[in-house]
Amino acid sequence: MPPALPDSLVSLLSLLRSAFTAPSFDTFCWLVHGFIGRVGEHTITGVWQAARLAGVLHHSRAHDFFARRRWSADRLGLALAAFVVERFLAPEAAIAVAIDDTLFPRSGAKVFAAGWHFDAPGPRAQPRLRFGNSFVCLGLLVRLRGRSVCLPLLFRLWRPAAGDAEQVTRVALAHELIAHLADRFPDRAIAVAADAYYANKSLRRLPERVSACVRLRSNAALWKLAPTPPAGRPGRPRTKGERLGSVRELAADPGRRWSELRITTAAGDERQLEAFALDCLWYKVLGARPVRVVIARDAGRREQPLLAVLSTDPGLSAAEVLRRFAERWAIEVAFAEAKGQFGVGEARNRAPAAVERTVPFGFLCRALVLLWYALHGDPDTDVARHRQRAPWYRHKHSPSFADMLAALRRELIRAEFRADSATAPSRPENDALNLAAQLLQA
Repeated sequence: MPPALPDSLVSLLSLLRSAFTAPSFDTFCWLVHGFIGRVGEHTITGVWQAARLAGVLHHSRAHDFFARRRWSADRLGLALAAFVVERFLAPEAAIAVAIDDTLFPRSGAKVFAAGWHFDAPGPRAQPRLRFGNSFVCLGLLVRLRGRSVCLPLLFRLWRPAAGDAEQVTRVALAHELIAHLADRFPDRAIAVAADAYYANKSLRRLPERVSACVRLRSNAALWKLAPTPPAGRPGRPRTKGERLGSVRELAADPGRRWSELRITTAAGDERQLEAFALDCLWYKVLGARPVRVVIARDAGRREQPLLAVLSTDPGLSAAEVLRRFAERWAIEVAFAEAKGQFGVGEARNRAPAAVERTVPFGFLCRALVLLWYALHGDPDTDVARHRQRAPWYRHKHSPSFADMLAALRRELIRAEFRADSATAPSRPENDALNLAAQLLQA
């Protein structure tokens, strides 16, 4: 018998019903149940077992769902993004998103689009090459229950070049995702945060209502804005002013005035910084487009590396630029939670459609956990329970993703018990069965 789902989760899943046929939607709901409830390795058959369907329905139905059924991961992501924007963002607020790519290690020569990638999750002294699939991800940055989180909802699988075909870069895939989101929300401003890999000439292709905060390299050369041409002077006006210098040179200027700033990170911590802002041109990359560059360092720790952030929206203050870029860290947290605690990327499929859709499906399940908890969770009770179990953990004031996942798993178990008790025989039925058993023995 297929598993019973709590009504609170069913209401969220109903937002995605239009993306499936009726049989595929049933399979989707069962797989969501199994993926969330699975404690061990999140293979397809493991998820099928966690959904209590092993021996009830053949596991080929789960494999077919990813490899052959007709549904779109983009459509699911945009449907959930529409719910998040409507429910958790103010109507006039910009849609904040983070862009990044991440690697899922695989094994096997026949895995679709797998290749060797540089992966350095640890210290720089330990770089390594790993074989696997690389996904470019776009995640919505929102606050749920007072916590800044990232919900990766749109994905593109990076594919190694085959033969003489031109290589599609991760940057091009990222811009494809941004354009996809902008088409879905034509009346909303979009604020993108990304690391230095995405700080290049492709920023020129961003739509006008899309702004970006990206990290600059320390050797990026900046220029003054173009001066106003004198009236009546013939010839083409200047497109840039004098050279200001590189980020490193500007920070080393002994006459530079630094201002103190207090920034709240995505984790809720406050950091004391020293910073200064420049309205200038990054002429080699963005041409004559005015930008705002903020150069910051830890207060009292000048030996630490500099942080230089460029915003294509010159109207933002220095604190707002740094805050937007700091929120980008939430996508790194999302990757760590999805891989380390939730089993995303552990499926062992090889078919093209399955490889492209299992990772987005796992991230979608993670987003459903966070959204369910934001709507139906009890953070005070969960934090109190955790602090009672670990009284030395005094600085815990908000639930972690592990707490949210445990809360939803408890709700799934309750729904199963309610379904079992509803179908259990009543007392008169038990008496009749006992009497029949006694007559058969006689």
